Amino acid sequence: MRRTEEWSVSRHPLDSLSAEEFRRTTEALRAAGDLTPTRRFASITLDEPAKADVLAWREGDPIVRRSLSVMWDRSDNKTYEAIVELAESGSADDRVVSCTHIPGVTPNFTPDEWHDCEVAMKANPEVVAALAERGLTDLDLVLIDVWTYGKALMPEKYRDKRLGWADIWVRSTPTGNPYANPVSGMKLIVDMNTMELLEIDRADVVAAPAPVMGEYEPALVPGQTLREDIKPLDIVQPDGPSFEVDGNVITWQNWSFRLAFNYREGPVIHQVTYDDHGTVRDIAYRMSFAEMIVPYRDASFDHYRRTAYDIGEWGIGYMTQSLELGCDCLGEIRYVDAVLTDSLGEPSTIKNAICLHEEDNAVLWKHVDSINGRAEVRRARRMVVSIHATVANYEYLVYWRFYQDGNIECEVRATGIMVTTPIPEGDPTPRTGTLVDHRTYAPFHQHFLVARLDLDVDGQQNSVVESDSYALPVGPDNPYGLSLVTEATVIESESQSARDFNYERQRGWKVVNPNKTNAFGTPVAYKLVPGAAFPVMMDPSTAQYLRAPVMGHTLWVTANHDEEKWPAGTYPTQSETDDGLTKWIADDEPLVNTDVVLWYVFGIHHITRVEDWPIMPVDTISFWLKPFGFFDRNPSLDVPPQPGSGDHCHT
Repeated sequence: MRRTEEWSVSRHPLDSLSAEEFRRTTEALRAAGDLTPTRRFASITLDEPAKADVLAWREGDPIVRRSLSVMWDRSDNKTYEAIVELAESGSADDRVVSCTHIPGVTPNFTPDEWHDCEVAMKANPEVVAALAERGLTDLDLVLIDVWTYGKALMPEKYRDKRLGWADIWVRSTPTGNPYANPVSGMKLIVDMNTMELLEIDRADVVAAPAPVMGEYEPALVPGQTLREDIKPLDIVQPDGPSFEVDGNVITWQNWSFRLAFNYREGPVIHQVTYDDHGTVRDIAYRMSFAEMIVPYRDASFDHYRRTAYDIGEWGIGYMTQSLELGCDCLGEIRYVDAVLTDSLGEPSTIKNAICLHEEDNAVLWKHVDSINGRAEVRRARRMVVSIHATVANYEYLVYWRFYQDGNIECEVRATGIMVTTPIPEGDPTPRTGTLVDHRTYAPFHQHFLVARLDLDVDGQQNSVVESDSYALPVGPDNPYGLSLVTEATVIESESQSARDFNYERQRGWKVVNPNKTNAFGTPVAYKLVPGAAFPVMMDPSTAQYLRAPVMGHTLWVTANHDEEKWPAGTYPTQSETDDGLTKWIADDEPLVNTDVVLWYVFGIHHITRVEDWPIMPVDTISFWLKPFGFFDRNPSLDVPPQPGSGDHCHT
């Protein structure tokens, strides 16, 4: 990862791998005989140093740089993990530390395979003939969109393969919406190692194509005119932004954090601190998205196998798009490029992958003195780190926001194009979806995102407290029934780690440092304020729940271990049972006054609607991390009035 402007700064153990380090990794593995002609890279990432080693490191100390490669062999479908030590002295001293076969797993699919599968299927005579039977002979209009399988849904005879199943779509015009017209009732089952068509899976009943209007580009929508009453809205900072970028460290007002990027999580935010009047205080060591699970809640032929693990099965970093000023970002922007590799280990750059900017956010705080009419008003600003990722038909827009009052917000906006399906003539709309066009429905589905939050509130020794609110009963001490109190429950060990949001109790969770207090004797804390929480609504015996029981609760708390990063397992592709959270908590480690990690599960319970078609306006969800006794008073009292407004407003 690099900024679009060059710099010369010292290196840090958490810096993302450079293009040179990617190349050196492949060269070292090839020289050692571990990168054979039939092996491909599912990923190459920084082998992130242990947290304890990073915290002990000081500038000037030596840095041990290691890469972690996941490879699979297309000849025998075996998976390997390789560690390469990248010497500070140069590539001549690089060495392969290990190359280990990992039995019984399937690594993530790659963008190369997505493309290669489409090319291979369009060249397959059986596919060409099947499409011709449907009247589809112009293959330039056809899109073949490959998905991964859960093992329980794979045909038994193919369970030893790297198996994909593919949707087929067709554009109405060469520039039309690629996802407007599904070829219903026909799926391609593909050996992804050989790109061989294993079979065409056909439904017993096939609906004829529906006469939809699935276009959204103005030139393709008959009668569409654009609004003419929108005046320019310019965001100008003539003196430049208030934040600074030094290498991978971003500082803004009292905040400081380190930014990294990898193929799986996309942006990773490390070592978040706040300068509290000269005292630099820790808030978080590492924050990222660890998984995203999208089960479609429709048992029909077209959808029963449709569950995406967008992070574990593909990688949100691989799907990150270049951003454009005026379209994706407004204002005085600083961009950061991201460097990733393809399945041959060749690096390439996603230019402008991350957008850094600050935004006005209306009023921060205000009061009008009713006696003299004077008002003290402060405008709020926030520092934003954002990416946009295109995952086939969907877009996910991710924003990490830092506020002047010590708050951190994580927001996700989902947009893009819904999956739709034609309905047979005369049939009713299935109960599992919404009619969105003529004889066309969009199935209900859910988007479960899992944020991994390694908070270090004034240090690593923390506890997690569940906070509930409730009304006291009417009685002698509460004669009017108005008393509202809170109740705190300490999550003592991992056997208690699975927690659920409770509307009636307005439940939240505080990460408390029991060893440090504020000026009033209260232990300092940050509160996770839940948002976009919803129940899984899935039988625990179902195939998808067994793969990812992390979906079943709003929050999980675990003791921190460097290797525990993926809540549905390191290799969820073609998985059958959980290899993540439920295994980690089986030993019931204590969670009091120790280094803890929070896994917050939130997302979109998408009951589809007509207004989401043909392209979906953003559905916005978020959660917050708010200081709760972390400061001794409002930390934004030192925010100055808006430039140009004078000392007071409304005078």
